[in-house]
Amino acid sequence: MTRRTLTVRGMTCEGCVKSVTRVLERVEGVNAVEVSLDEGSARITARDDVPTEVLIAAVEKAGFEAEARSA
Repeated sequence: MTRRTLTVRGMTCEGCVKSVTRVLERVEGVNAVEVSLDEGSARITARDDVPTEVLIAAVEKAGFEAEARSA
């Protein structure tokens, strides 16, 4: 398992947090998701073979901007 953090822009409320959480949890191989409105971030624990690009695409498809946060 790998833990990755995305910067997520465009979230304005708890409904947005739920939307981002939901789309990330639907990605095959994702085990856990923690989304923070205050930090503008999503922390994802997923299998090693789940590309970060797939996670970003899921968030963007939901209408938000996302990018990998550097370590």
